[in-house]
Amino acid sequence: MPTYHKPEAKTIQELKDIAHKLRIDSISATQASKSGHPTSCASIAEIMSVLFFNTMRYKISAPRDASSDRFILSKGHAAPILYAAWAEAGLFPVEDLQNLRKIDSDLEGHPTPRLNFIDVGTGSLGQGVAVACGMAYIGKNLDKADYRTYVLVGDGESAEGSIWESLHFAGYYKLNNLCVIFDVNRLGQSEPTSLQHQMEVYRKRLDAFGFNAIVVDGHDVEELCKAFFEASSVTDRPTAIIAKTYKGKHFPNIEDLENWHGKPLGDSAAGVVEHLRKQIRNSGPITLTPPSPQKDGAPKVSIKGIELATPPAYQKGEQVATRLAYGTALAKIAMNNDRVIALDGDTKNSTFSDKLRKAFPERFIECFIAEQNLVGVAIGAACRDRTVAFVSTFATFFTRAFDQIRMGAISQTNVNFVGSHCGVSIGEDGPSQMGLEDIAMFRAIPGSTVFYPSDAVSTERAVEMAANTKGVCFIRTSRPNTAVIYDNNEKFEIGRCKVVKQSAGDSVLLIGAGITLYEALNAAQELEKSGIHCRVIDPFTVKPLDNEGIVHHGNQCGGRIVVIEDHYKQGGLGEAVLSALAEHRNFVVKHLAVEELPRSGPPTVLIDMFGISARSIVAAVQDIVKM
Repeated sequence: MPTYHKPEAKTIQELKDIAHKLRIDSISATQASKSGHPTSCASIAEIMSVLFFNTMRYKISAPRDASSDRFILSKGHAAPILYAAWAEAGLFPVEDLQNLRKIDSDLEGHPTPRLNFIDVGTGSLGQGVAVACGMAYIGKNLDKADYRTYVLVGDGESAEGSIWESLHFAGYYKLNNLCVIFDVNRLGQSEPTSLQHQMEVYRKRLDAFGFNAIVVDGHDVEELCKAFFEASSVTDRPTAIIAKTYKGKHFPNIEDLENWHGKPLGDSAAGVVEHLRKQIRNSGPITLTPPSPQKDGAPKVSIKGIELATPPAYQKGEQVATRLAYGTALAKIAMNNDRVIALDGDTKNSTFSDKLRKAFPERFIECFIAEQNLVGVAIGAACRDRTVAFVSTFATFFTRAFDQIRMGAISQTNVNFVGSHCGVSIGEDGPSQMGLEDIAMFRAIPGSTVFYPSDAVSTERAVEMAANTKGVCFIRTSRPNTAVIYDNNEKFEIGRCKVVKQSAGDSVLLIGAGITLYEALNAAQELEKSGIHCRVIDPFTVKPLDNEGIVHHGNQCGGRIVVIEDHYKQGGLGEAVLSALAEHRNFVVKHLAVEELPRSGPPTVLIDMFGISARSIVAAVQDIVKM
């Protein structure tokens, strides 16, 4: 292990002074905004001072430089001190901190990537460690660069199970380039935390999770300097620095007292600032500058123009599950670009993401059955445009990671989510395994794209498009085999539907996706026997939906539309269609969806039982033509 050299006394003193300046900046900013968390900032002032002015290697002129160390403030409510650190380092004028939380300022209440020094949005607690794990994993295993990742966690948020999912991940993969800092300041929002200052309990837990666990006085800059040096020297595991701190440290009559969380200091501010200024030995300009990152430490990468290495190669009528076609396409785009990665939660042999694992094992990340961490790791892996990440599991299991997905959108992530085993059509596994809320969930994500391919050809193209589409993408895949209906050279577009059956005499428009597209085709064939002709369209994307196409074809079919989906009635394809028609007159819509809690049974029986089979479609069409 390299030898530690204690910083000079002058450096130690300046780091102490910087910590107090950061406290004053945080008080001033929160006073200006009349809101914020100055006491939560005060507990981490020395940590931020040592990190930003002694330990971390980064470029002030290029905050997102690929070779720079990463920092994630998981306890995002302490944003004012993060902003203050960057301002004091010279990125922008300290005076700009007065714009905290103003409507025309990007210095928001919690950090978001609207700021060029923020990689991910934080503030929904319990998520920063997962993101940091993703960054560290890519740094160690793909970039093979020496940048380090630091994440600062509040002790209150460490009650979140997602934190411990992520700590397990870090320990399992021996992410020695990761340093997790716990701000153990004892106080939560409404009362003391469950462990308060039981530092040995924290240490034992982190040691058990495979960390080099170091307990320090979080207000002693020399201890912090030494601990961060040790963290950088450990080669076989990640490090956790468990810092004993006090909320509102150095705030007279406020330090370590309850009922100050999330409150500016108000009338107490002037006295506290005066007290802090007296603690500063040198009030002149800051002379310490951050160490520079290794020049060109991280490789240049390109994640643009990703294509299938070979086009789809299926026979029309061939029976192929869309989940299998997803795995095929994933391996194909990975052949085309070495930055395509896959992550899964121990379902790779069901989602078929294992096809990429077999072809490129170094680009597959097994996250095990910990979906919140799975999503967070993917967001971290995709940060700074380092990878094109595809995350797969059963569609229903994404529901437990909805908050992480939501925060991914706030973080401007480009992660692609792939949910298999959707709907009652999965059969005997029963309702706990049936994705029936997933479309509603992903439609609600701002800026998201929701693909719902129906055959193998459209699935491969959906994967290719998702790889090149900004924002959160969701691809819904099905368990049952479905017939290939498109030519291998068929062109697909986001927001453009496909007409799969039509005639001049069509009187009803049927809209289905996945397995219900085939039920619609079967119903149309049956209805022709009684002289009722139906047009059938495949939306391909549920969001954006082809509103213009639906209105056009609906009008050509006399305004009569039947929508069929293997999803709960709320928030899915049917409601997307109804929304598209909301400002248009002379339409009548029948919406067939799963309206009750389903049960185990054979897929065909369940589809019929819950009213989305060809038989139900025939009845709905016969009813609608009478209106």
